[in-house]
Amino acid sequence: MAQAKNGDTVMVHYTGKLTDGTVFDSSTERDPLQFTIGAGEIIPGFEQAVLGMNTGESKTTKIPVEEAYGSHRPEMVVEVERDQMPPEMEPEVGQQLQIQQPSGQIIPVTITNISDSTITLDANHPLAGEDLIFDIELVDITV
Repeated sequence: MAQAKNGDTVMVHYTGKLTDGTVFDSSTERDPLQFTIGAGEIIPGFEQAVLGMNTGESKTTKIPVEEAYGSHRPEMVVEVERDQMPPEMEPEVGQQLQIQQPSGQIIPVTITNISDSTITLDANHPLAGEDLIFDIELVDITV
Protein backbone atom coordinates (compact mmCIF):
# COMPACT_ATOMS: atom_id res chain seq x y z
CA MET A 1 0.00 0.00 0.00
CA ALA A 2 1.30 3.48 -0.91
CA GLN A 3 2.51 5.74 1.86
CA ALA A 4 2.33 9.56 1.54
CA LYS A 5 5.74 11.21 1.20
CA ASN A 6 7.21 14.59 0.35
CA GLY A 7 6.38 15.62 -3.23
CA ASP A 8 3.27 13.41 -3.47
CA THR A 9 -0.02 14.95 -4.52
CA VAL A 10 -2.65 13.60 -2.15
CA MET A 11 -6.42 13.72 -1.76
CA VAL A 12 -7.84 13.81 1.74
CA HIS A 13 -11.18 14.17 3.44
CA TYR A 14 -11.04 16.11 6.68
CA THR A 15 -13.10 17.65 9.43
CA GLY A 16 -11.49 20.55 11.29
CA LYS A 17 -12.55 21.32 14.85
CA LEU A 18 -11.61 23.73 17.60
CA THR A 19 -10.56 22.23 20.94
CA ASP A 20 -14.12 22.79 22.26
CA GLY A 21 -15.44 20.49 19.50
CA THR A 22 -16.85 23.24 17.26
CA VAL A 23 -16.52 22.19 13.60
CA PHE A 24 -15.13 25.05 11.47
CA ASP A 25 -14.72 23.20 8.16
CA SER A 26 -15.23 19.79 6.59
CA SER A 27 -14.78 18.25 3.15
CA THR A 28 -17.13 15.33 3.76
CA GLU A 29 -19.98 16.88 1.72
CA ARG A 30 -17.73 17.90 -1.18
CA ASP A 31 -14.73 16.69 -3.16
CA PRO A 32 -11.63 15.75 -1.17
CA LEU A 33 -8.93 18.38 -0.63
CA GLN A 34 -6.02 17.91 -3.04
CA PHE A 35 -2.54 19.28 -2.31
CA THR A 36 1.13 18.47 -2.82
CA ILE A 37 3.07 17.55 0.32
CA GLY A 38 5.97 19.93 0.81
CA ALA A 39 4.63 22.65 -1.52
CA GLY A 40 3.42 24.89 1.32
CA GLU A 41 -0.16 24.93 0.03
CA ILE A 42 -1.69 24.21 3.45
CA ILE A 43 -0.81 24.77 7.10
CA PRO A 44 2.39 22.96 8.16
CA GLY A 45 0.81 20.81 10.88
CA PHE A 46 -1.77 19.37 8.48
CA GLU A 47 0.93 18.56 5.96
CA GLN A 48 3.01 16.82 8.65
CA ALA A 49 -0.02 14.82 9.80
CA VAL A 50 -0.55 13.38 6.30
CA LEU A 51 3.12 12.41 5.84
CA GLY A 52 3.50 8.65 6.27
CA MET A 53 -0.22 7.89 6.08
CA ASN A 54 -1.34 4.98 3.90
CA THR A 55 -4.14 5.21 1.33
CA GLY A 56 -7.44 4.51 3.13
CA GLU A 57 -5.97 5.30 6.56
CA SER A 58 -7.76 7.68 8.94
CA LYS A 59 -6.40 9.53 11.96
CA THR A 60 -7.15 12.38 14.32
CA THR A 61 -4.40 14.90 15.00
CA LYS A 62 -4.09 18.00 17.15
CA ILE A 63 -2.23 20.87 15.50
CA PRO A 64 -0.82 23.51 17.84
CA VAL A 65 -1.17 27.23 17.07
CA GLU A 66 2.43 27.47 15.84
CA GLU A 67 1.84 24.80 13.16
CA ALA A 68 -1.60 26.14 12.21
CA TYR A 69 -2.36 29.83 11.60
CA GLY A 70 -0.02 31.24 14.26
CA SER A 71 -0.73 33.41 17.26
CA HIS A 72 -3.27 36.22 17.18
CA ARG A 73 -1.18 39.35 16.58
CA PRO A 74 -2.60 42.53 18.16
CA GLU A 75 -0.65 44.71 15.73
CA MET A 76 -2.85 43.31 12.95
CA VAL A 77 -5.97 44.85 14.53
CA VAL A 78 -6.67 48.48 13.65
CA GLU A 79 -9.39 50.96 14.43
CA VAL A 80 -10.44 53.28 11.61
CA GLU A 81 -12.75 56.26 11.59
CA ARG A 82 -16.15 55.46 10.12
CA ASP A 83 -15.78 58.34 7.68
CA GLN A 84 -12.84 56.47 6.07
CA MET A 85 -15.28 53.80 4.89
CA PRO A 86 -17.42 54.23 1.75
CA PRO A 87 -20.58 56.19 2.74
CA GLU A 88 -22.90 53.63 1.10
CA MET A 89 -21.38 50.78 3.10
CA GLU A 90 -23.45 49.29 5.93
CA PRO A 91 -20.79 47.61 8.10
CA GLU A 92 -21.62 44.51 10.17
CA VAL A 93 -19.54 42.63 12.73
CA GLY A 94 -18.15 39.51 11.02
CA GLN A 95 -18.22 41.11 7.58
CA GLN A 96 -15.10 40.44 5.52
CA LEU A 97 -13.49 43.18 3.47
CA GLN A 98 -10.36 43.67 1.41
CA ILE A 99 -8.09 46.60 2.13
CA GLN A 100 -5.55 47.79 -0.43
CA GLN A 101 -2.21 48.85 1.02
CA PRO A 102 -0.29 51.80 -0.50
CA SER A 103 2.03 49.15 -2.00
CA GLY A 104 -0.95 47.70 -3.88
CA GLN A 105 -1.07 44.56 -1.72
CA ILE A 106 -4.62 43.39 -0.93
CA ILE A 107 -5.21 42.31 2.68
CA PRO A 108 -8.37 40.50 3.81
CA VAL A 109 -9.80 41.86 7.07
CA THR A 110 -12.81 41.11 9.27
CA ILE A 111 -14.91 43.73 11.05
CA THR A 112 -14.77 42.83 14.74
CA ASN A 113 -16.35 45.89 16.38
CA ILE A 114 -18.44 48.91 15.36
CA SER A 115 -19.03 52.08 17.36
CA ASP A 116 -20.65 55.39 16.41
CA SER A 117 -17.31 56.81 15.28
CA THR A 118 -14.97 53.85 14.57
CA ILE A 119 -14.79 50.41 12.99
CA THR A 120 -12.30 47.77 14.20
CA LEU A 121 -10.64 45.70 11.45
CA ASP A 122 -8.72 42.48 12.15
CA ALA A 123 -6.25 41.20 9.54
CA ASN A 124 -5.44 38.01 11.51
CA HIS A 125 -6.66 34.74 10.02
CA PRO A 126 -9.98 33.88 11.72
CA LEU A 127 -8.33 30.75 13.22
CA ALA A 128 -5.19 32.55 14.45
CA GLY A 129 -4.48 31.78 18.09
CA GLU A 130 -6.35 28.46 17.99
CA ASP A 131 -5.11 24.91 18.44
CA LEU A 132 -6.90 22.81 15.81
CA ILE A 133 -8.03 19.19 15.70
CA PHE A 134 -8.41 17.42 12.37
CA ASP A 135 -9.97 14.07 11.50
CA ILE A 136 -8.10 13.12 8.32
CA GLU A 137 -8.69 10.30 5.84
CA LEU A 138 -6.12 9.77 3.08
CA VAL A 139 -8.32 9.01 0.07
CA ASP A 140 -5.68 8.74 -2.64
CA ILE A 141 -2.11 9.48 -3.65
CA THR A 142 -2.07 10.68 -7.25
CA VAL A 143 0.81 10.81 -9.71
